[in-house]
Order: sequence, then structure tokens, then C-alpha cells
Amino acid sequence: MRPVIVMTQTSEFKRNDACILHRPFIRVQPLSFDLNLLNVNYDWLIFSSKNAVKFFQPYLTRVKVDKIAVIGEKTADYCKSLGLKVSFCPKDYSQEGFLESFCADEGSKILLPSSSAARSLLQDELHNQKYIVQKIDLYKPVPHTDNICEVKMMIKKNEIDAVAFASSSAVRYFFNHEEPVNFEHYFVIGLQTLETLCEYDAKGTVSEIQTLESLVNKIIESWETNAI
Repeated sequence: MRPVIVMTQTSEFKRNDACILHRPFIRVQPLSFDLNLLNVNYDWLIFSSKNAVKFFQPYLTRVKVDKIAVIGEKTADYCKSLGLKVSFCPKDYSQEGFLESFCADEGSKILLPSSSAARSLLQDELHNQKYIVQKIDLYKPVPHTDNICEVKMMIKKNEIDAVAFASSSAVRYFFNHEEPVNFEHYFVIGLQTLETLCEYDAKGTVSEIQTLESLVNKIIESWETNAI
């Protein structure tokens, strides 16, 4: 017997020791932006997610950058699969971890394409560190209401052992959608997502490392010890 886990992030994830149900709570809509922003020689291009790489890929041939930095091992792997050389990836897969270890020449020009809903921490702190930062809103998240309805119905039928969140947006879309459900087994990546969960008076368990692998390990560990 394996635990039934709902994974709510946009990217798929598989494990043999768990029944993974991939039900994204977020749909992504691309946004238009000023293409003149690409007519600059940037010292660094920073990708904070796989979606950022995916939606910026068509513009890679139009922009000149010296080095690429990423947040997260999966983002780094995705870049490498596209033939992109990654010059920097922090061991701590968070904006905070990136800021603690990233270092470039003062006045470096940095291009930051990401979600319009992304936290401003990365942009603000890089600016405070005397870098010239250009943020591009590549896409925006919208709720995937069909999946949210389906998961809530499965919870009511006791068909799910755990719900895993990888972002604050997914948490908000779930709890803001129609009627609440009686459920306690939430697991999250990152303290920021955990804080968002707490805003809804819900309890959650956070993974030791900010990866989907670590998140599922935590869920299976709790399931095996009858914590869920």
C-alpha cells in the first residue's frame, strides 16, 4: 500500500513508492513585454523557475548575456537540457539562499524574467546590493479551478492522504476557492509557503530541502510513522 499524494505544482513529478496525483492548482498565462528591454548587454540572466526558462526560451537568441544563474536544481537541469551553461546555482534553493551566496561586480546589469506574481525580494535586494536590475513579467498565474474542485471532492471522500504545495499562489487559490474542506495533512516547500498556509489557520509540514524529492520524502516518512 502506498500513500496517495496530490502534487499541486505545474511540473510533473513521479515516484514508485507513492501514488502521485498531479493536479496543478495554477495555470500559467504568458504576458507581452517591451522587447526593447532585450537590446541591452546583460552581465547576468537569472532564472528563478523552470517556467521562467520555458517562457523566456524564445527570446534567448535576441538577448546578449555573459552568465546565467538559477534558483533550484530542477531549473538548472532544465537549462542544461536546452544547452544553456549555468554559471551559478545556490545550495539553498530559495530567494534568500540565492541572495546570501550570489556575488557579482558592483553595477552589474542583471536581467530577471519571471512571474508577475513573484516575490519582490530578489529584485529589491539585488538592487540594494548596487546591481542594475531589469525585471520582466513573463507570465502570470491563474487558478486551475477544475483541479481544485476535483481535489476538494476527493478530500471529502477520504481518497487522499496528503496535499503538497510548492508555492504560496497554489495555497491561496486552494483556500480562496469556494467552500473550505476539513483536512489536516498539508505539506509545503519553503517557509514562505508555510507562512501563507498559516494565514488560513491551517497547519503544514515543511520539507528539509526545497525540492519536490525532499517534500515527498517528508510525506512518506509521516505516512510510515502514522502521522498522517
